[in-house]
Amino acid sequence: MDLLRSPLQEVISRADKARREHAGNKLELCSIINAKAGRCAEDCKFCAQSCRHSTGAPSYPLKDKDQIIEAAGRAKNIGAEKFGIVTSGNRLNPKEIDSIADAIHSIKKDIGIVPCASLGALDKEELKTLREAGLTRYHHNIETSKRFYPSVVTTHLFEERLKTIEMAKETGLQVCSGGIIGMGETWQDRVDMAETLKSLGVDSVPINLLVPIKGTPYGSIDTISCDDAIRTIAIFRIILEGRIIKIAAGREAVLKDSQALGFKAGANGMLIGGYLTVKGQEVESDHHLVREIERLWSE
Repeated sequence: MDLLRSPLQEVISRADKARREHAGNKLELCSIINAKAGRCAEDCKFCAQSCRHSTGAPSYPLKDKDQIIEAAGRAKNIGAEKFGIVTSGNRLNPKEIDSIADAIHSIKKDIGIVPCASLGALDKEELKTLREAGLTRYHHNIETSKRFYPSVVTTHLFEERLKTIEMAKETGLQVCSGGIIGMGETWQDRVDMAETLKSLGVDSVPINLLVPIKGTPYGSIDTISCDDAIRTIAIFRIILEGRIIKIAAGREAVLKDSQALGFKAGANGMLIGGYLTVKGQEVESDHHLVREIERLWSE
């Protein structure tokens, strides 16, 4: 089957079959906290938190341990099984690493939710510190294909991202890595991104749908169509087989009333409770969506 030219419904059907055969009917729900916001020196063109862009996004230092633990409790209460601690910037200092490790230890012991983290380009010893504290999964997106990456980010290299992922795996952590579609990349870039993630052997793949943010270089870009987003999700499922494919930021804005179709097209995970700088839909609406997905999968 030519996945780029075949009728969309045929591609969806093949992706749904691949999900059922390789991943089953388990839906993974995750929630995150923006634990350190803004003031990022990197120049990622999509990001509201870069200090190079004028977006009016919040900016604050690392939240304290109690605030992070409290957010983990809220995540569990809304039905998330995994809780991600996310910080802006490409690196943290040793004091920040120790503080997050302390929070992870308490979350694992007292809250009963699986802790994940997205903290930039850490080295192996820092990743080991977090794993020993109880971290299960490390998140580090490759963002796009190797070819298109320099059009999106210039302050750090694609190879640096691959190195961080490889070190996380060597440390014994699961890896969550995906990227963003709708930044002007080609279909081949999307296919190449999926193939790269497959070769890396990552465990979970978040697909973000670009929401243009005023003040960023992508602030006036045309939003990807719902059909193209659905086809991309389906292609990722067919290529990545049994990995968790998670629809993250942009699902409400791009898919609108067709959100459930993304899960018929192969997705089996989503973020609930909002994103980093973009507000999600109400938790009640997410729970309604979960019930709709379960109904679709049972048909």
